[in-house]
Amino acid sequence: METIRPKAQPHVQAQVAVNSFIQSVYNWMAIGLALTGFVAFGVAQSESMQQLIIGNRIIFFGLIIGELALVFILSARIGKMEAGTATAMFIAYAVLNGLTLSVIFLAYTMSSIAATFFICAGTFAVCSVYGMTTKKDLTSMGSFMMMGLIGIIIASVVNMFIRSSALSMIVSYIGVIVFVGLTAYDTQKLKHMAMTQPADMEAGVVRKGAILGALTLYLDFINLFLMMLRIFGGGRD
Repeated sequence: METIRPKAQPHVQAQVAVNSFIQSVYNWMAIGLALTGFVAFGVAQSESMQQLIIGNRIIFFGLIIGELALVFILSARIGKMEAGTATAMFIAYAVLNGLTLSVIFLAYTMSSIAATFFICAGTFAVCSVYGMTTKKDLTSMGSFMMMGLIGIIIASVVNMFIRSSALSMIVSYIGVIVFVGLTAYDTQKLKHMAMTQPADMEAGVVRKGAILGALTLYLDFINLFLMMLRIFGGGRD
């Protein structure tokens, strides 16, 4: 006699969909971070690549402009892209970022980079868990942190001209606070996005949402890491 299995409850199906989406976001973020790390380390081990990228300002700043363009296009146009195109652009961004971030291996010791990475990873994990589990609405905090981010950008541009080590350190400490807050806020925003997705949403649309979420958290992690590296990193002699 055939056994009739009860259908899964709608709220159970919804929770499975949410968990699947969040897992996809973090998987893609991890892939992006791994690509960035491998590329940055590889370039730092090659003198010819160092000369090509870091020794040539035109190429170096060209790569930075390319990164900014990819972030802008992904953020503004992802809804009109194919899922494969969005994925390729995210991977390309992670690789380009690795090329430019290779400079940190020349400025800081390996031990301080590794130690800072683990501190950053732990901090990021705590903030993500908080953003995922808190019942408090973090929208107002997110808006405040975005204003802080604008202030950091302005102060960083000004410091390019006055070259103040004190201002640089102040910006770094404020930056840590800002990106800690943004990590929690962005995580909560992604959770709400996952919870409001229609159950019958196309796989390609879900993939694009996961890529955009991964890019957001990737940027939070990288910027938090760089701010912490300025504080904790040990420079090479």
